[in-house]
Amino acid sequence: MQPVFGLYTHIQANRRKSIVLVAGLFGLVFLVTFAVALLVRGLVGGDDAFAGHVAGAWRDLLWASPVVIVATGAWVIGAYHLHQWIIDAVTGARAIGPADDPRLHDLLENLCISRGMTMPHLKILETEALNAYASGLTRDQSTITVTRGLLDHLDDAELEAVLAHELTHIRNEDVRLMVVAVIVAGIIAFVGELIFRGGRDVRISSRTSDSDRKRGGGGALAAILVALLIISVAWGLSQLIRYAISRSREFMADAGAVELTKNPDALISALLKIQGRGELQGVPSGIMEMCVDNPNSGFIDLFASHPPIEDRIDALVRHAGGHRPVVSAPAVESGAETPAIEASPWGPASA
Repeated sequence: MQPVFGLYTHIQANRRKSIVLVAGLFGLVFLVTFAVALLVRGLVGGDDAFAGHVAGAWRDLLWASPVVIVATGAWVIGAYHLHQWIIDAVTGARAIGPADDPRLHDLLENLCISRGMTMPHLKILETEALNAYASGLTRDQSTITVTRGLLDHLDDAELEAVLAHELTHIRNEDVRLMVVAVIVAGIIAFVGELIFRGGRDVRISSRTSDSDRKRGGGGALAAILVALLIISVAWGLSQLIRYAISRSREFMADAGAVELTKNPDALISALLKIQGRGELQGVPSGIMEMCVDNPNSGFIDLFASHPPIEDRIDALVRHAGGHRPVVSAPAVESGAETPAIEASPWGPASA
């Protein structure tokens, strides 16, 4: 199992990297504030040249910085207290106790005892999709939610591996980081949507008359266009940062699951069953990014919140001593059914 520990030591490096990325998200908030100030200057700033609009926007940013910090902090604090309620309201997940599902409760309890962790709350989502996610910004709030489909289609060893994956997210504070990243990126998306929706009703040409262009060299129009460009770029970067944080941590959670269960084959088998069957209908992208798998990650790899399951399985094979299940040969007898995947030839899964 030494390769597992070798991969797991990368967690600290990824944690430092993620802190830098989240700091970058906060930096984007100030960048968007500057862009909004520049946009307002361009719309109502008269006949100033472009440099004059930029200088005025910088002054506005300095003046508005305390307000931006307080507003961003209030947004984060509100999400801190309400995010679990919002997630449950959107997904329809409900809390369950030991009597509701003894199998699930016992598997998670054993994992927590082995790691010396406080038992997270358990919730279930009534859907046939195969997925699970962890939520909660503090250890007291920590919750693991699993779908009905996951419980019905995974055996004990596979379910234990998925629970260990989510428990590792909690242990490594991935959940807190992802929630903060989604919150801050949400600020940028919210501001951007307000501006671009409002822009439909604004006639830019009416704010930049011929006399304005002669006196200011088209500075107002240039300020407006640059502001809109900055907001667009900031939005794109905020999404890339969100996805980069999630991708880097899925490998770490897989490694942590193997460290807990000592059974990479069970996690590989679980991922193969989940692959292509994890979509939660009607669930926002921010919640899907916290799931074991996000099948709707994006149209290109840069916009994928999760690495492909095939890449995760390859990492488990290369670094954790895992093995791919053997695909059965077609049955020779007429009418005989061929199982999709044989049982693992490396022995029974550990409980």
